[in-house]
Amino acid sequence: MATETQDGTASAEAHAAGLPQFDLQYWPGQIAWFLLMFLVVLTFVRLFAAPRVGGTIEVREEKISGDIADARRLRDEAEAQATAAAAETAQARAAAQRVAADARAKAQAEVTAKLAEEEAKLAVKGAEAEARIAKARDAAMANVAAIAADAAGAIVGKLTGRVASPAELAAARGS
Repeated sequence: MATETQDGTASAEAHAAGLPQFDLQYWPGQIAWFLLMFLVVLTFVRLFAAPRVGGTIEVREEKISGDIADARRLRDEAEAQATAAAAETAQARAAAQRVAADARAKAQAEVTAKLAEEEAKLAVKGAEAEARIAKARDAAMANVAAIAADAAGAIVGKLTGRVASPAELAAARGS
C-alpha cells in the first residue's frame, strides 16, 4: 500500500519498497503482533495441549507397565504350572513303571508256578512210564527164558532128530 504525502501524491518510495513486510516502518507493529500471538500460542500449548499430550503419554506408559507386569505374572504362573506338570508326569511315569514291574513279577511268578506244576506232572508221568517199561521188560525177560528154551528144544530136535528133555534144557540154561 502506498503512502500519501501531504499534498496527496503517493510516495515513490512506497512503490519502490515492494512488500510491506520488508518496510522498516511496519516492523514494530509486526513484532508486537508476533510476540502477542507467540504468547497466546505458548499459553495455549502450556495450559491445554501439553498437559493433554503428557497425560496421554502417562496413561500409555501406565498401560504398557501394567501389561508388562501382567505378562510377567502370567509367565511366572505358566512356569509354575509347567514345573508342576513335569513333576506330575514324572510321578505318573514312576507309578507306571512300578505297576509294570509288579505285573512282570506277578506274571513271572505265575509262569514259574505253572512250570513247576507241569514239571511235577511230567515227573509223575515219567516215573509211571518207567515203571511200566520196567514191568514190561521184566515180563519180556521172563518170557525170553521160556521162548529161548522152546527155541533151543526145537533147534536140538532139528539138528539131532530127537526132542530134548526139560532137564537137559534147564541144565543148558544154567550154564
